[in-house]
Amino acid sequence: MNKDSSIDNPSSLLALRRVAIDTYHENVVYLNRDCALYRAEGFQALSKVEVRANGRKIVATLNVVDDITIVGCSEVGLSGDAFAQLAVADGHTASVSQADPPESMEALHRKINGERLSKDDFLLIVRDIAQHHYSKIELTAFVIATNRGEMDREEVYFLAEAMVACGRRLDWHSDLVVDKHCIGGIPGNRTSMLVVPIVAAHGMLCPKTSSRAITSPAGTADTMAVLANVELPFEKLLEIVRDHRACLAWGGTADLSPADDVLISVERPLSLDSPAQMVASILSKKIAAGSTHLVLDIPIGPTAKVRSMPEAQRLRQLFEYVASRMNLSLDVVITDGRQPIGFGIGPVLEARDVMQVLENDPRAPIDLRQKALRLAGRLIECNPDVRGGDGFAIARDILDSGRALASMNAIIKAQGARPFNYKQPQLGALTFEVLANATGVVTAIDNFHIARIARFAGAPKVERAGVDLMRKLGDAVKVGDVLYRVHADYSSDLEFARQSSNKLSGYTLGDAKDLPRVFVEF
Repeated sequence: MNKDSSIDNPSSLLALRRVAIDTYHENVVYLNRDCALYRAEGFQALSKVEVRANGRKIVATLNVVDDITIVGCSEVGLSGDAFAQLAVADGHTASVSQADPPESMEALHRKINGERLSKDDFLLIVRDIAQHHYSKIELTAFVIATNRGEMDREEVYFLAEAMVACGRRLDWHSDLVVDKHCIGGIPGNRTSMLVVPIVAAHGMLCPKTSSRAITSPAGTADTMAVLANVELPFEKLLEIVRDHRACLAWGGTADLSPADDVLISVERPLSLDSPAQMVASILSKKIAAGSTHLVLDIPIGPTAKVRSMPEAQRLRQLFEYVASRMNLSLDVVITDGRQPIGFGIGPVLEARDVMQVLENDPRAPIDLRQKALRLAGRLIECNPDVRGGDGFAIARDILDSGRALASMNAIIKAQGARPFNYKQPQLGALTFEVLANATGVVTAIDNFHIARIARFAGAPKVERAGVDLMRKLGDAVKVGDVLYRVHADYSSDLEFARQSSNKLSGYTLGDAKDLPRVFVEF
């Protein structure tokens, strides 16, 4: 057992033990109820404690256990994330003491009461969040307090600035660093995995760092993980971008806006994605990644996150205000969000669609191809040497010529390729099909419900799970035609998905005149 010289109070010494429990971005400490320190210090479950070892300290939420096989009376247990932060081995000594409340607690209470916060207030709060000083209860209080209508646009700017300030910020020493992002809510919308290799093949710098799925069946990072390693060490990420002009990586390992990943750990189970948090989250990540120009996709449709043009314009104005304050050139594009993009929903199925487009496979989904080309074209037009309106044709030539595929393959190889055959993807072996119960035309597809079915089937954690669409808006169907096929790896997941689809298929059949109007800016 090692002795830590920084520990001054021998009576508080306990042996560290890694407890193999995933607490998802929350530091948790475990003490045995019969531990002498627990009794002497008057600790209570869910109180904050400070653990010091190896010259480092963490603040964590206390859980009390009665089973000595989990944590003994002379031990202090730490959850996986907390243990990793101390960078020590099992058995190393540590001191445990009562923790002072986070410095930002007074500001948090004022926000809960509906008060307006200053730039310094947000900096204190976000710093405590990034350093894991908040419990899940306190994080939830902050997320709820900053939900719809509770923050003005300057507060959103303050939040975004604080999120950048509390993490690493990249500088590519270039006047043109581009990125593309979608606000989400549309299943299968994997345009980033096409836009990035297209613009990289054009010679533009595009360091794409993405989040894991929050409420969807797959995020860009989840789908790219089917093809390559996305959890890249910081130096490796820099090397790949220098060599290939782009990457497609998960942002969590790069320490870019780290508070955002902690906040997402609360937003995901609550299925919350408030406008204020959305704007601060997206723009802080882009600024931290060193982007100078961003094309932002806001889909609009009856079951999208944004359901009307006035709502889309309000969100656009908020994005534009904050981006302008942060010196980020922003091009907001309002797109068709009436239905999922592509055919596959779930990591493997979406990776199949992406590779079909890159390979110019005749089975490739046309809507995914066209949307990606138009977004890539808008990014290419950020180049002052490209005349406005020429971007789409340039992007199409890069894709049709195979240069985009070569760029993507180089990125995949550099990140660490995983075996994947897009022509015969390995999908969940357990399946069922949902059939049309009437003859007519597909007049509506519920994005939210189809995504829900895919998540019940296991996506994104089970990458082979998901929903494969056979019919899209405007398609004519007869009774008994297959609308979509569900894939799962586990019978329980399959049954959850089946029950959900039995209650509501997610498809509406009717007459062609019933098709909803489309609002797009392309």
